[in-house]
Formats: sequence, structure tokens, C-alpha cells
Amino acid sequence: MWWELRGEGAMIGFRGGLIGVGTDIGGSIRVPSAFNFLYGIRPSHGRLPYAKMANSMEGQETVHSVVGPMAHSAADLKLFLTSVLREEPWKYDPKVVPLPWRESEEDDIKSKLSGGLTLGYYSCDGVVLPHPPITRGIEMVVSTLKKHGHHVLPWLPYKHDFGHDLIGDIYASDGSTDVLNSINASGEPAIPNIKDLLNPDKGKIDMNQLWDVHLKKWNYQSEYLDKWREFEETHGKEMDAIIAPITATAAIRHNQFRYYGYASVINLLDFTSVVVPVTFADKSVDVKRSDHRQLNDLDATVQAEYDAEAYHGAPVAVQVIGRRLSEERTLAIAEEIGRLLGNAETLSVGDDGAVLTAEHEPK
Repeated sequence: MWWELRGEGAMIGFRGGLIGVGTDIGGSIRVPSAFNFLYGIRPSHGRLPYAKMANSMEGQETVHSVVGPMAHSAADLKLFLTSVLREEPWKYDPKVVPLPWRESEEDDIKSKLSGGLTLGYYSCDGVVLPHPPITRGIEMVVSTLKKHGHHVLPWLPYKHDFGHDLIGDIYASDGSTDVLNSINASGEPAIPNIKDLLNPDKGKIDMNQLWDVHLKKWNYQSEYLDKWREFEETHGKEMDAIIAPITATAAIRHNQFRYYGYASVINLLDFTSVVVPVTFADKSVDVKRSDHRQLNDLDATVQAEYDAEAYHGAPVAVQVIGRRLSEERTLAIAEEIGRLLGNAETLSVGDDGAVLTAEHEPK
């Protein structure tokens, strides 16, 4: 889970390392990346090897944890992915799809970068409205893309309330036994964020209930693809990716993380997702909303927590969401968004593939 990786995200954010490696079953790569002004990728299950990695809930196959890098540039993420895939990990880990890096997929996106991308976007998933810095970050990305001629159209999130509730039930389907056993072995109490996420009072489900959960997940994934195709049929264009919040908040205050849905629903769908750093919270423009009508009790809790003064200067990010196993395409789009925002690092690479210099483009 993401709280295990905050240290890794902070270490890379402070440039204590070049690339960090995390696991993601509900946002554990993407949230630390977002909170530390980093790029991070959640690949689809089966794209990168996971064998022998330490984890809780081992053997849980309903929603897979995946491994991926976080770094200061999209180019660094690509370097990591291509280096791992070059070793043909499917020969060692039977869960890895035998799929080398596809330059043709990346090239297809690059051919559209002069103003031919078609992207969906949303600022709210219908469950929790993000804080003002996040919605401003989405607006910045959308306006920047439109300014450079890309087609950016509203996307209606499909049943994200259902997806959020379903994956929450999956996390706790063993009565939280496995995770709580690991916590209890430490002799320390669970932190508040874990207590909020894992509810042992739900009890364990049996095999037939598990099969029913698998069907619910599969049906939801199929319905989401239906909506994706309907969007393309309506607009007569292929939708290359979706721009969305990755969290409801900028880098969160201690023990205040309440809503995982912007990240976790993507895990349920098993879509590829890349985090792009955008800007920083600004108390002079990101003022607290006075006219928002709460969507539900959880939304009310998140809104009440916002304090423009306290969040001033906190990193703001978005995620770029692509179809399953679309790492080449989605990462290329994320890299272009970072370049347009001025948050990309340009690399000078030698003939042997070694990075010679790296510097940020001017904002």
C-alpha cells in the first residue's frame, strides 16, 4: 500500500536516488509520486515481473499488486521499463506477458504530438470532489493541451462509486487477517489510514462469494470498455488516454488521507496509469470553496479538511490513464504533457545508452 512507499517517494524527491521502485495495488506507486513531484507508472498486471517480491496478501489474485518505477522524468521511467523488458522476464516469471517494448506503439503516439491527440478528462469522479489545487491542476493540463491543438473532451467516469466500494471489499475479503497479522507481528498498532481502509468487522467471504466478486470485476471492466468505445463512436476518434486526478488532495497532511478511489478504481480496471507532476498549491488562488454541496459524508469530510494556508506549496499532479497494457502509448503521452507544462527533464544520452546530462526545460 502507498503508506509503505512514502519514504521511497521522498528519497527520490530529494534526489537521494535516481529511480525508486514501488508496488501498487491501490495507488502505492502513483500517490508517493504525486506527493513528491515525481513521475511514476503503474503498469498493467503482467507487464513487469513481480516474483519473489515481499508483500502482504500473497496469493490474492482478484486485484493484483504490480511493480513499477518512480523518477524525475518520463524518460527515466522508459529507461527502467525497456531495461527490464530487454531481459525477457517472461522466461523467469510465468505471470509476465511475453510482450517486448513496442516502439511502433510509441511512434504512433509521437505522430500525433503536433496536435492530433484525442483525450478525455474529468475533474471529479462523482464520489469525492478534489480540493481546489487539484481541480486547478486538471484545468492547467487541459488548457495547455488545447492550446497546442489537441482534442480534449469531457469524460464521464463510469460507476466509480461502485468500483471504489468493490475494491474496498476485495482488500478486506479475508477479514483483513493477512495484513493485520503482519502489523501485529511488528508489535505496533495500525496507523489511522490502515484502520480506515481495512475493516475486520466485515468478516471473511467464502469461495462462492469470491467467484461472484470476480464476475463483478470482470463485468465492470467490460462495461468500462463499452463506455470507452461509445466515446470513440460519438466523437469519431480514437481516445488515446484519459486525464484525471490521482488523489483528491495535494501532498496530504499527516493522517488525513481519506479517499483512495481516484487511484484504486484504476487498479480494479487494470489500466495503465502514469503520474505527471503539474504545479504547486497556491493559497492566493486555491481558496476554499464556500458554495460546494457535499456529495456524501466522505466528500464532506475531505472538503472540511482543506486549508489553503496549510496546503500552500504542496505538489499537485494528475494521472494519464490508458487502456490495459498500453505502457508505450500512455508513457509517451505523459512525457508530452510534462514537456508542454515545462516539467520534463531533457536527457543527453551517449552511444552506449549512458545518460550524460539531464536538465529541466524552462517553465
